This record gives sequence, C-alpha cells and structure tokens, in this order.
Amino acid sequence: MSLNSKAESAARLSIAPMMDWTDRHCRYLHRLLSRHALLYTEMVTSPALVRGGALHLLDFSPQEHPVALQLGGSDPQELAQAARLGAQAGYDEINLNVGCPSDRVQSGTFGAVLMKDPALVADCVAAMRAAVDVEVTVKCRIGVDDQIPEQVLPDFLNRVSAAGCERFSIHARKAWLQGLSPKENRDIPPLDYDLVLRMRKEFPALHLSVNGGITSLAQAKAFLDAGLDGVMIGRAAYHQPADILCAADAEIFGDGPVTDPIVVARQMLPYIEAHLIAGGKLAQVTRHMLGLFAGRPGARQWRRVLSEGAHLPGAGPDLVEQALSHIGPLADPARAV
Repeated sequence: MSLNSKAESAARLSIAPMMDWTDRHCRYLHRLLSRHALLYTEMVTSPALVRGGALHLLDFSPQEHPVALQLGGSDPQELAQAARLGAQAGYDEINLNVGCPSDRVQSGTFGAVLMKDPALVADCVAAMRAAVDVEVTVKCRIGVDDQIPEQVLPDFLNRVSAAGCERFSIHARKAWLQGLSPKENRDIPPLDYDLVLRMRKEFPALHLSVNGGITSLAQAKAFLDAGLDGVMIGRAAYHQPADILCAADAEIFGDGPVTDPIVVARQMLPYIEAHLIAGGKLAQVTRHMLGLFAGRPGARQWRRVLSEGAHLPGAGPDLVEQALSHIGPLADPARAV
C-alpha cells in the first residue's frame, strides 16, 4: 500500500491539527500509542514556508507516517509552493485549513473566513493539486457567521471537490468570526452532526470525516457505523491520549493489541535522550506526556513530577522513570501488550 493510500485508510481515525500542541514531539508520542491513526502537524502558514523562515517546522521523524501537513493561506500559487515543499519533505498529505476562526488567522485571510469564498478555496486546491503528487485535503466548518449551513456546505463541497479535493474533515459547528474567541468557537456554536451525515449521503464519492466535540472511541465507532468515512478527534486525544489511542488500533482498525501507556512512556526515553543530545529541552517533550495516565492511579503525581522537574537544569530521561514510579497498575492488566 502506498503512503498516500495509507493516509486515506488511516483517516478512519485522525488526530486534529492543533496549534501549540501537535508538534513533532506530540506526534511521536501519539504514533507510539497508535500505529495507524492519521496524524497532523500544527498549521503552518504558506508565507512562512515560502519565505524560508519556518522550514524547520517541516521536520518530522520517519516513525510518524502516516502524517499530514496542514497549511494556512489563501494565495493559490503561494500555497502550491508550500505544498511542494511539504511533499518534498515527505508528508503523506497536504491539508488546507478552512476551519480556524482566530483573529490572527483571519487577518491573513486564512482559516474559516475562507468559507465565505469557496471559489478561492477551489483555486487554492487546484493549484496545490497541480503542484504535488500526494493527496490534497481540506478541513472546514459547516459555515460561518450568518451563513445557512444547509445551503453553504453542499455548495462548498461541490465547488472544492470539482477542483480535485476528495477528502474533507468537517468541524460540525459554525464559526463566529466576530464576538467569539477561538476557544469559545470550539464550544458555543451548536454541533450539527446530522448535517455532516446528510452530506455523506449527498456526496457518496467523497471521503468525509466528522470533527468537533468527540471525546471517546465509542463515539468515533458510532459515527463510522453510521456511514462516515472517518472521525477526527482533537482536545480529548491530547489531554487523554491513552484513552483515545491505546485501543484505536484494535477497535477502529482491527489490527493489533491494546497498547500499555507505561510501555509507551519507556519507549519515549531514547527519543528524549536524542532530543537532549541535539540541544533540546526535556519539557519540550514531556509537556505532551502529562495526560498519558489521565484517570489512572498516580496520574496527579505523574503530572506533578514532570511539570515541576522538567524545567530544572540537568533534567533528563530519569525524571520520566521517577514519575512512572507513582503510576498504579492497570485496572485490567490483560489489556496491556
């Protein structure tokens, strides 16, 4: 199976691109928890890539595959250049952000504001598709501001798919571009999962994933059983990564045993050692590990040891072992590898 087709198969369960969270260290941890889930970078703006100031953001570990690069931008030719850089770096998919509602993103005409201009999004997708051999996908909202989602979303999917995008991740909320913060835009606008399900029936040739408010594998499986092609999970996968990802390979992909997060924490040690040797800081990695044992005995002490110790001079991998000493046994030991 090609990496590109692996990405589409992996999209049955994907971890949403999240600014300041889904960096390469976070993705490495998530890959140890699940061999199959599709991982996304933080959004990288096309101007930053094309002008050379953010090329380091393209770095990733080979173990992260399948992994997608999310771009923010609205200039078709600039996005094409950025997509080409991403494909050359080895990413399996290039994703265009048409969902982020932040003021900073809007001021650059990135993100959810582009829902107002599907023709421009189509031009961007067409240019990106012409520039790369890997798949170009779109993450979008169901609409913005006073738009009527039942009218806007079908038109958006029609126009953008005609430009060559076959896979969409749809955040099932509108975005309010004025008056709500990005955090409020993740919680306040009501979810309309039924609309996304209707789009799946209306556009059977497209691969549609649902995003927004999904907090468990049981929810994810219910959406897949209802006919959607994929489910994208964001904050829950970051704050409780073991709850979402440890059983994902077995329950979503039908392949492999449930992963033990204690095993994964120890598998992170060589990675941490290499990061420190390269001049990195322990906290850059361990901040993504704080939720690894959420809900398990000793989780609070685990977080405390890592939070208080990772910033200290000379802190190293032994701090992780110290934190692990506080973790109690699995409620069901048979679930561990």
